Amino acid sequence: MKKIKEFIWPVIGLGAVVVSVYLLWHLLKGLSFADVKASLAAIPPHRYALAVASTLVAYGALAWYDRIALLHLGVKGISWLFVSVCSFTTYALSHNIGASVFSGAVVRYRAYTSKGLTPAQVAVLVALCSFTFGLGTAFLGGLVLVLEPELLQRVASLLPAVLASPTTARLVGFGLLGFVALYVIGSVLHFRPLHIRSFKIEYPRPNIMARQLIAAPLELLGAAGIIYFALPEVGNPGFLVVLAVFLASFSVALVSNAPGGIGVFELVFITAMPDLPKTDVLAAVLIFRLFYLLVPFALAIGVVLLFERGRLAEALRNKAASPAAVPPAPVEGPGITPDLRDVPVRKAV
Repeated sequence: MKKIKEFIWPVIGLGAVVVSVYLLWHLLKGLSFADVKASLAAIPPHRYALAVASTLVAYGALAWYDRIALLHLGVKGISWLFVSVCSFTTYALSHNIGASVFSGAVVRYRAYTSKGLTPAQVAVLVALCSFTFGLGTAFLGGLVLVLEPELLQRVASLLPAVLASPTTARLVGFGLLGFVALYVIGSVLHFRPLHIRSFKIEYPRPNIMARQLIAAPLELLGAAGIIYFALPEVGNPGFLVVLAVFLASFSVALVSNAPGGIGVFELVFITAMPDLPKTDVLAAVLIFRLFYLLVPFALAIGVVLLFERGRLAEALRNKAASPAAVPPAPVEGPGITPDLRDVPVRKAV
């Protein structure tokens, strides 16, 4: 049973990819590569530059996630550069590999234990970073659903009719904002830790909570900005709509456990943008995947190789510097004859 459980989520992720790609193929049937290429060429250079700037904002905010978690742990002395590179590598890999909590935990464990953090501290750091992302999604998602509850009708074909109704959307929005409000109140009033079996969840200090409420929305706004600036200016539905569709698409992609959200993200986003040409929307999604996922992924692999190479070189230096164990020399003196049979023989390994 344990071995079966280990394969459940990968199978679910693979199934989500297959189904989404099949539906996406039907949705985009009839489009040509030349049409998509023309849409990419039609994006003005300054819009590309703004998309790049949005990518930097998003990954800068992700680095802030780790910094906030370290402040919560009371860990000092780790440079911003190390934290930024670690965070960048973590998210660049986890966004593409899938199962972001677990894949991100491996990278952070390797990096932060080299700086003296214990496995327990790394576990808290990973949990807080994941919660920060969820907090930002709940906050922005709640605002969007309260202000524009009709936006869920854009994906009505992918949702049950009850969930797509404006009334339900607004109720869900208020529920999400209520969750954020309870978290804020618990932090300000110093509520007692919440115990769930063997786990203990402590409310962070108000200064940590305030940083979370800035960093998480900033990251999501930056990521959504990549697609917004890649979409054509004519017929662009506006940033609020793009943000809402992005939050829905990205959340569904994460829940699906599909590696990199392949197919799932594109299916939801393109379906929710019926008022724009499909080639233009597909081009914008490709720009997002390139800037936010693929280029960082390639850079992250290089960072991991350099880091592991450095750790290996350090281990070899330490091994070479340690004195080899040499057996004591036999004592000779008057009346003492060394017996060679008692001298230990070192065998070559």
